[in-house]
Amino acid sequence: MESGKLYICPTPIGNLEDITFRTINILQEVDVIAAEDTRHTIKLLNHYDIKKPLTSYHEHNIKEKGITLIEKLKNGTNIALVSDAGMPGISDPGEVLVRQAIEEGIEVIVLPGATASITALVVSGLSTHKFTFEGFLSSKKNERVQELKKIKEYKYTTIIYESPHRILNLLEDMLSILGERKVSISRELTKKYEETFRGTIEEALEYFKASNIRGEFVLVLEGNKEEEAEKELDIESILKKYIEEGMTKKEAVKKVAHEYGVAKNEVYRISVKISEE
Repeated sequence: MESGKLYICPTPIGNLEDITFRTINILQEVDVIAAEDTRHTIKLLNHYDIKKPLTSYHEHNIKEKGITLIEKLKNGTNIALVSDAGMPGISDPGEVLVRQAIEEGIEVIVLPGATASITALVVSGLSTHKFTFEGFLSSKKNERVQELKKIKEYKYTTIIYESPHRILNLLEDMLSILGERKVSISRELTKKYEETFRGTIEEALEYFKASNIRGEFVLVLEGNKEEEAEKELDIESILKKYIEEGMTKKEAVKKVAHEYGVAKNEVYRISVKISEE
């Protein structure tokens, strides 16, 4: 017997219109829909008049229900996996089912769709060139502090999830460990009262202390710029040295870029600063 397929179906993170035609079609065609919270998912299915059997799959039944779903897939049942919002498998038990399916040789098909992390990253205005996704940090203060100490050294933008009842504790720890760093904080994404705060960590803490805190939060944190600033100062000194030794600016830029593995346009940018001094 041919195995069924496991479809990973992203659902709206707020606005019910943020779902693809393909996802709706798959939800209408599969044999079973495995949902994080069936009470939540039934509202979405009713909205699109989708009538399919629902079964729960969440962190509290992940072991026994995972075995059941894999057996169904092996026996030819096509299953769609959905989370309460966004892409299944991101900070939820879906990653375990995907891994189990792959190990059993079952085909896994991931559909594109809404994801809170990327939505918040793009709207943040911070660098999207390279970024790190941390998901939820520990709810235990000591462990969270250790995690933040590691994050402090990250050069690139960091994305963090947090719940409303822990957001102030997280911001206090961030201010203590990271200091004055830029941060963008989004909540209620794609919903009527969607909000994105942009500013420093201290400003964010003061703002949310005075706010009515609701909704899940996505924090987008600026990377550590200290090392970058030190590097820029070193390059500037080296450029000055070469130019003082008789090189043209063009020659110095080429030599520094080659010797230190820095992009030529970045070295040129620093050389322009020297010319303006």
